[in-house]
Amino acid sequence: MKQLNCLIVEDEPLAAGILEDYIHDIPFLCLIGKCGDAIYASEIMQESDVDVLFLDLHLPGLKGLDFLRSLKKAPEVILTTAYHEYALESYSLNVTDYLLKPIDFERFVQAVQKLKSPVASGHHTRPFHFFNANKKMVRVWIDEVLFVESVKEYARIVMTGDKQVFTKISLADLERIFAGYDFLRVHRSFLVALRHIQSFNSSSLQIGDTEISIGRLYREEVLQVLGRL
Repeated sequence: MKQLNCLIVEDEPLAAGILEDYIHDIPFLCLIGKCGDAIYASEIMQESDVDVLFLDLHLPGLKGLDFLRSLKKAPEVILTTAYHEYALESYSLNVTDYLLKPIDFERFVQAVQKLKSPVASGHHTRPFHFFNANKKMVRVWIDEVLFVESVKEYARIVMTGDKQVFTKISLADLERIFAGYDFLRVHRSFLVALRHIQSFNSSSLQIGDTEISIGRLYREEVLQVLGRL
């Protein structure tokens, strides 16, 4: 897998250090440099291939948004700032995400998951997603996921081969991540993979050794979808 080359443009050493630590924890990100102003960043970008720019807005001299406008061909950009009032303007410049300081790791992970796939284009790839589990990014093959159970603020992702991953994420966010891969919300606490359903009736369905209730509010839609399979 090709890694994404990252450049941090941040004049606060503490904030830059936090971003550096976060980048090192993501398998598909590679930090190639840190700099405290836009002029130095421009020099680095002329000498190196930069895929992702972590850009602070309040830089000495040339400000972050002015620097971004000056780029003829900008890489993917994740803005980092303590000020929320620039969000609307920044999205008009097609930034990938807008992170408000202090930035926690969970929010950082959400941002980098929006980056374009680091896999070289033109090759068929088996779909997967990285999830944060105990401060490690764990690869989950989407075709192996049997179902997901909401457990308070966490999700338990259950897979084939008796594998499971606990990650801090909502089922609503997982529905968006798994969109297009035939997953169905059948209960306020369960999201299931249609391909792994073995049997069902009006009140429950069976996946492997697990019987999952169909929620009353979801029943009509679930039975319609299952009836068309």
